[in-house]
Amino acid sequence: MDLKDKTVAITGGARGIGRAMAEEAKSRGAKVAVADLEGAPEAGQALGGFGVRCDVTDEGQVARFITEVEHRLGPIALFISNAGILAIDGPGWGAASAPNAVWERTWAVNVMGSVYAARHIAEPLADRNGAFMIVASAAGLLAQIGGAPYTVTKHAAVAFAECLAITHGDDGLQVVCVCPQAVDTEMVRGASDGAGGTAGMDGVAKPEDVAREAFVALDEKRFFALPHPKVADYVKMKAENEDRWLGGMRKVRRSMIERFGRPV
Repeated sequence: MDLKDKTVAITGGARGIGRAMAEEAKSRGAKVAVADLEGAPEAGQALGGFGVRCDVTDEGQVARFITEVEHRLGPIALFISNAGILAIDGPGWGAASAPNAVWERTWAVNVMGSVYAARHIAEPLADRNGAFMIVASAAGLLAQIGGAPYTVTKHAAVAFAECLAITHGDDGLQVVCVCPQAVDTEMVRGASDGAGGTAGMDGVAKPEDVAREAFVALDEKRFFALPHPKVADYVKMKAENEDRWLGGMRKVRRSMIERFGRPV
């Protein structure tokens, strides 16, 4: 996708994967706007564009961000819904043990942030043959051991990306769903081993590597961007024998508990 002099808007763009996405877009000649809870104005200025504070769980703030971007930089060609949070299981590490507030907040950020953005920009993007990118997770295709709220909401993020592609693809909208495993961000450094826990078993990617793969998928008009190639093999294995896959995941969970006293 040719982004020279085009407008790219990114949520969660002040740090981590979002910041790497913004820098990749800028390197391709795009005009960049970022939204985040902290650090957005400084990041936007450093990128030669602008940034605003935006809570993606508030539809009004998301809509205002989109409006401001198009007013200041012109029609959006690529919207990247990157804002996301990690949520782990509650006491006892039961799958349903996280408090309601954790489930609700995780759903609001990881799913509704994309829904709100799409509600206000998906159809205009389709009309101009633009693209909508959702940064989900390999957990949305597999699972994050010890993090049911994260796993469930990232599955929903992948499903929503699929819905966008099915519903608006014929109208001109390109959709990319980015599903990395562990990435060197604050989220990953909080794992029990400091290296992403079970998500880091295949190595920890750099944010810029994730951004690069995401934009290659954009160029190649692929739906999935998988910065960790083994994820495709795991998905195939899971589809071929769910029971075997579940057994393997339980084994990994037991191993994590034996080593660290918790499964993440």
